[in-house]
Amino acid sequence: MNYQEILNKGSNQLKIKNFKSPKLDCELLLAKTLDLSREEILLNLNTKINQSDINNFYYFINLRQNHIPIAHIVNFKFFWKYKFFVNKNVLIPRPETELMIEKVLEILPASSSKNVLDIGTGSGCIAISLIKERPDCRITAIDKSKKAIKVAEKNAEMHQVGKKVNFLNIDVDKYFGNKYDLIISNPPYIKNSELLSLDKDVKLNEPKLALSGGSSGLEIFFKIINKCKILLKNNGKLLLEIGHKQGKELKKYLNLNGFNQTKIYKDLSGKDRCLVSTKS
Repeated sequence: MNYQEILNKGSNQLKIKNFKSPKLDCELLLAKTLDLSREEILLNLNTKINQSDINNFYYFINLRQNHIPIAHIVNFKFFWKYKFFVNKNVLIPRPETELMIEKVLEILPASSSKNVLDIGTGSGCIAISLIKERPDCRITAIDKSKKAIKVAEKNAEMHQVGKKVNFLNIDVDKYFGNKYDLIISNPPYIKNSELLSLDKDVKLNEPKLALSGGSSGLEIFFKIINKCKILLKNNGKLLLEIGHKQGKELKKYLNLNGFNQTKIYKDLSGKDRCLVSTKS
């Protein structure tokens, strides 16, 4: 059996179970099996595969059929321009979150040396991507999960920025740091009542702490906004990733709490995704 044949067999197995991207999933799983890049697999489709590797590949296929996310099986996910280690202790980085990076880079010039805070850093993908793009900035990244901070620190070391981002295991409620020019956060914003309707990949494997925004989906936002009134400098910027139906209520709350010039930006699917507001 060669690479092409086993990819076809694996893809058919996942297709039967209605997985969204069976072909891509199988390419990533075969790359994991053979310790090759996906590109190397695709350039060598006629290469024969031995029985031991066939067995390992089907072991990974079985995990996938049981709704273990691809990112958890291969232990990485690409975000922005970079590869990040992930496991069950952090939210898997989403492509739509890259909009947050785009907006920060629009706000901060290339030579910027601003003071930035990342609230709820998770895997560290936002903070690390930013320091790679704006190396003169000073970034602090906090998370209430000790296990998440360990993942973020591992990623920072992997990207050789371990000394450039200050990671702290603390909840935003208890954090009293410097005054920041810019604060960014991708907080939990899913209503508790909607958690059970999430894809099995998500609800069975990703940390509830990183998903649940309380009964309204807005509770963590309110906590962050209240804290940012203290942590942000005057005219400082607050950037939040939001759910696509949350913009109107959050804009109202921000206006009542000393923020203005609030703008909401849509992701590539046309949904409200990123909110940018200025502290008066």
